[in-house]
Amino acid sequence: MVIFVTSNKHKFEEISLMFNHRGIPITWKRMKYEELQADDTRTVSLDSCMRLREVIRKPFFLEDTGLYIESLKGFPGPYSSYVAGTIGNRGILDLLAHGRNRSAAFITVISYFDGREIHQFEGSVKGAISYEPAGSGGFGYDPIFMPEGTSKTLAQMSDEEKNAVSHRGMAVSKLISFILAGNA
Repeated sequence: MVIFVTSNKHKFEEISLMFNHRGIPITWKRMKYEELQADDTRTVSLDSCMRLREVIRKPFFLEDTGLYIESLKGFPGPYSSYVAGTIGNRGILDLLAHGRNRSAAFITVISYFDGREIHQFEGSVKGAISYEPAGSGGFGYDPIFMPEGTSKTLAQMSDEEKNAVSHRGMAVSKLISFILAGNA
């Protein structure tokens, strides 16, 4: 049984699909925790895992995701959750008005505590911010992020399509491979 620590129901649902597909039982530890304010998702994820291992004291994983927009010098980056809750997708679109470069990347870093040490798994996807929200699937920035090589936003994709091309899907696949290789 693998424990996923998050307060985000959507993240748990998305990740549990991948674990269930591979026959790995997963349980949700719904928990809010204080996050370090840092400039990159790898540092935030690692710091959170280091703190929570003292509280949970058994194997678990958590993840941190950031949306990095090139013309905004990487903003919102590791502050993506806060920005989504304050200005939302419409605010991001407003910031990119007037012909700004819409290139962006999503980065997810999973930190997995195996009971002894922490292992990190990263997934990233390049793409662009759309001009208008599109799609009813996913959550967060999914309606405005189009992965490179597609004409759809993440919110327009099925769960399977999204997990195959997304930042989170890539990081989770690496964690699952690690677990299936007997490293858990």
